[in-house]
Amino acid sequence: MNLSLPDPHALAVLLLVVLALVLFSRDRIPLETSSLVVLVLLAVGFELFPFVAADGRSLSPVDFFLGFGHQALIAVSALMILGQGLIRSGALEPVGRLLAASWRRSPGLSMLLTLIICAVLSAFINNTPIVVMLLPILIGVALRTGTSPSSMLLPVGLISIIGGMATTIGTSTNLLVVGVAFDMGVAQFQMFDFIVPAAIAGTVALLYLWLIAPRLLPERQVPMQSSVKRLYTAQIRLEKTSSSTGKKLSEAIEACDGELKVEKIQRGPGVFVTPLPDVKLKAGDRITTTNTQDNLREFAHLLGGKLYSGDVEVDDSHPLEALNQQIAEVAITPTSRLLGVRIGQARLLSRFGLRLLALHRFNSSEEQTRTTDLDNIVLRSGDVLLVQSSPNRLNQLKDGTDFLVLDGSVNLPKTSKAPIALGIMATVIVVAAVGLLPIAISALLGVLALLATRCLTWKEAMSALSIQVIMIIVTSLALGMALMRTGGADWLAQVFLAVSFGVPSFVILGGLMLAMAALTNVVSNNAAAVIGTPIAISLAQQLMLPAEPFVLAVLFGANLSFATPMAYQTNLLVMNAGGYKFNDFVRVGLPLLILLWLVLTATLSYAYRI
Repeated sequence: MNLSLPDPHALAVLLLVVLALVLFSRDRIPLETSSLVVLVLLAVGFELFPFVAADGRSLSPVDFFLGFGHQALIAVSALMILGQGLIRSGALEPVGRLLAASWRRSPGLSMLLTLIICAVLSAFINNTPIVVMLLPILIGVALRTGTSPSSMLLPVGLISIIGGMATTIGTSTNLLVVGVAFDMGVAQFQMFDFIVPAAIAGTVALLYLWLIAPRLLPERQVPMQSSVKRLYTAQIRLEKTSSSTGKKLSEAIEACDGELKVEKIQRGPGVFVTPLPDVKLKAGDRITTTNTQDNLREFAHLLGGKLYSGDVEVDDSHPLEALNQQIAEVAITPTSRLLGVRIGQARLLSRFGLRLLALHRFNSSEEQTRTTDLDNIVLRSGDVLLVQSSPNRLNQLKDGTDFLVLDGSVNLPKTSKAPIALGIMATVIVVAAVGLLPIAISALLGVLALLATRCLTWKEAMSALSIQVIMIIVTSLALGMALMRTGGADWLAQVFLAVSFGVPSFVILGGLMLAMAALTNVVSNNAAAVIGTPIAISLAQQLMLPAEPFVLAVLFGANLSFATPMAYQTNLLVMNAGGYKFNDFVRVGLPLLILLWLVLTATLSYAYRI
């Protein structure tokens, strides 16, 4: 087969796709920023260099913004809000209670039950809230039994991804592939059209994750609490003879090597002085600060003052006490408002009552334990923060969506609205499943019903949406359109056929799925799916075969995001919560990926007689 270079516009789009994939794989660049860069480059490029196809149809730069109104994005956004409604109303509370109780009776069978329930729920609900609900339950089991949670967390996280493959609404990836394929003339997939191959693969995966995966995983612990010292709040009282009396506050801080963080200065009963750098310190001043016990003693010595806890001077008989304070690990959730925010700007103490002690991130060369080292770090999904706070404030965090408290306790909401929210979700699914309404419309009706019945407020609904998900979907749809309209997808399909010339069609099908699986473990699965769908359809057309199995190869391949922690948003959360290493995902996820790839390739080939 002779291959010529593609049209200049198609070549430019292909280069932009490569650039997009590189940007999407860079952790340091927010995914929404990379998406916006690619979207702007597409629009500006086609505005400066207009494109007219051979059939006379032009591609307007404004067409790249149609993704903001695409039915797939509408459906994804509405389903995220519906999932939020289930969590906020407590509709999943009975599930959590059932699992928490079952683990006390039969851990082995409970693990199987947890995997099954997680997979079934993930087929209809975004898996992020499901994983967030299950993590504290499983960590609590590990704490009660004195075992490592590592044998449980990763299998549960992976089965939630696999469960999402079963229906058109299981993941945003599925909705995008189905939507793009429909735009290109492929018959509309109904909700359960590919549940049989997904169920076969899911059964194989279930047995693997229940019986084999726990044996492949070494015991892991997040070694944070043992290596970090507790913080104490105390007062340094100055006297006439103190070395810092009469000096500016800035000079006192400099004497402590810049480590002294002054919270307030009390100058007499009920009199407080704003701790500005040029404030002159006087005898009798009480400087309130928080630090480790050793550092507080050192600060008092350097300032020539005495250390007090309340009205009692600190000495061997009266040591410092952190009253009503406990140390806990909290994880940043994929829906947290703190994503992309620098720690120094997150106002953890004033907003949430959290004193940061340390940060754990899977790709950090070492844990950092000084807050001065952490201020410039940008928070990411899955980051685990070691914090000190009061039990009341930690309980309040469990009711929000910004943090997941990893203390093993379960604090599931339970409201009178739970049956209503569950009924609305069930109605949305049934209406879409029987074909009465498209999922985008039925899901929007469901959102309206949640708001009308006050199962959810507008503020809670908006907090369920992710700008990152929205931008990656819109940009991926724009790239897919550009590939399709300029002929780039056809050219890539020809390259694929040239490389695989002479091999059976089922091998080509498997090769396409494997390529998608490799891509989705490096970049966003949504990007991989939308870019791969037009290529799959063009490939099927050139082979004169039905498009459906090739579209499903892309759909399934883009969901095989098991082999790396950055492949899926819940992977990082599970990784840090369980103290896993990168190699643990490779050790468990790669065999699972290969196993499901073989099963799904064989199933699709048999079902479509390829």
